[in-house]
Amino acid sequence: MTLDPILMSTPIIQAHTLAACVAFVLGPIALLRRSRDRIHRLAGYGWVIAMALTALTALGIFELRVIGPLSPIHGLSGLVAVMLWLGLRDIRAGRVVAHGRRMVQLHIWTMGIAGLFTLLPGRRMSQVLLSETGWPGFAAAALIFALGAGIMWRAQPRLPSRADSRTGRNFPLFKRGSLR
Repeated sequence: MTLDPILMSTPIIQAHTLAACVAFVLGPIALLRRSRDRIHRLAGYGWVIAMALTALTALGIFELRVIGPLSPIHGLSGLVAVMLWLGLRDIRAGRVVAHGRRMVQLHIWTMGIAGLFTLLPGRRMSQVLLSETGWPGFAAAALIFALGAGIMWRAQPRLPSRADSRTGRNFPLFKRGSLR
């Protein structure tokens, strides 16, 4: 593992990488905690800021040109902005389940699927994290990402059933016996 490909990049790519790494670390902390506790809120605020900075800095990256100067990362930046706004609107309106589902899905799509594309052999992050492993390293990373996405998908809040309405718990990972 070497940081040289990042350190030799432009400042906008360095800022984008830093913001994405912060979002990658804070996401599970915010999304897998019980809602409304202090750590969930602090990690959530940090995650939203890191995601917004990741999307904003992505608008200044023009290395992979698909349509003129634009690439899929520019479209993803718009999607992130809309999803963050909708997620914040949901929680302010008291729609906790909608907020939780939207934020989990945003994390899976951005950090999981888009993040996996950055690890394709020959790309900068592949050089940093997987160095000389090539396709076998990418396959291992894809398996790890798939497992993480499955855990995050399972952690999505659901509308409470009648049995859950007494306890008020609607996050499947925190139900009694759910971690067995």
